Amino acid sequence: MTTPPNAQPAPVALLTGAGTGIGREAAQELSSRGWRLLLAGRREAPLLETGGMLSGPWHALATDVRSAEQCQAAVDAAARHFGRLDALINNAGFAPSQPVPKHTPDLIDEVFAINAQGPAYLMTAAWRLFERQNAEDHAKGLEPRGGRIVNISSMASVDPFPGLFAYAGAKAALNLLTRAAHREGADLGIRCFALAPGAVETAMLRTILDTDILPPSRTLPPRAIAVVIADCLEGKHDDHAGEVILLPSP
Repeated sequence: MTTPPNAQPAPVALLTGAGTGIGREAAQELSSRGWRLLLAGRREAPLLETGGMLSGPWHALATDVRSAEQCQAAVDAAARHFGRLDALINNAGFAPSQPVPKHTPDLIDEVFAINAQGPAYLMTAAWRLFERQNAEDHAKGLEPRGGRIVNISSMASVDPFPGLFAYAGAKAALNLLTRAAHREGADLGIRCFALAPGAVETAMLRTILDTDILPPSRTLPPRAIAVVIADCLEGKHDDHAGEVILLPSP
């Protein structure tokens, strides 16, 4: 079967934190729906493991979101390997649990760098590519795709658990970045979402709370978040674009 000359290619998403937890589940869900994926994360080995679980095209790139240069390189890699980028999922996170007085300057810097600054670097880099692609699609007589951004926030941004002082603040900043970007991008067809899950059964959660305090029966499976991510990218939650979508745990 030949592809019609004006047919749109399969969409491409850049997913951070793709090596474990929510990121791995999101990669599998999106791949099953026909998305091509740029898998980004600090460690290459888990990314390659995730890639081996996928049914469709993927490329892995070790990326530290604390670096603006590496964030730009990840966006460039998506364009180079797949020819375009249609969506960005900022899923990488860092949630140390410490009392307020034990939040050192270095710890605060790292929490905000991973949970707020890194997503902002990626959003601006992806935005420039979205705008260029939309102009190119229009020139070719294709319907511009706009662009989609899903930021993984946390219920801690609205109801912080003790010990999550900097993390809660960084995720609250991510919520506002989402809203500001969505308002600016509306006329460009760029849709932005913030998902704020409660406790999700991941390795990161278990660095904060053990099962004696929070049993798995009271947590969300990572796949539940992955499905909402994919649905946001496919337009099923457009009525809530620009908002913080709360996903409380049981």
